[in-house]
Amino acid sequence: MDVDLELAPKVKRAAGAPCCEPVVYPNVDRDEAVRMAEVAKALGDPIRLQIVDVLRKHAGKVCVYELVPLFDVSQSTLSHHLKKLRDAGIVDAERRGLWAYYYVLPDAVGELAAWLG
Repeated sequence: MDVDLELAPKVKRAAGAPCCEPVVYPNVDRDEAVRMAEVAKALGDPIRLQIVDVLRKHAGKVCVYELVPLFDVSQSTLSHHLKKLRDAGIVDAERRGLWAYYYVLPDAVGELAAWLG
């Protein structure tokens, strides 16, 4: 049995020219992708993910000092994680005197969850 293994000649293409058509195109525009990446990056730390889990399950706003015993980190480290979550728009806080009470923003991860689902 003979098999013909002759290869087709290489086609020269201009520098920067696409080699083929994309199989699929992204459904997420650039601004949405940037926003979802910020949320995903903020949730990429295990402690931050656990903080969001606790806050989302809690029926109300949670004082930072109620969170400290749940994690093996200092209060300042926990506050750093909460700041990262606030910067990403996942949680927010309400000041009551000296204390800050944190809560998850309802639609914060909805866009990412919808895209992943």
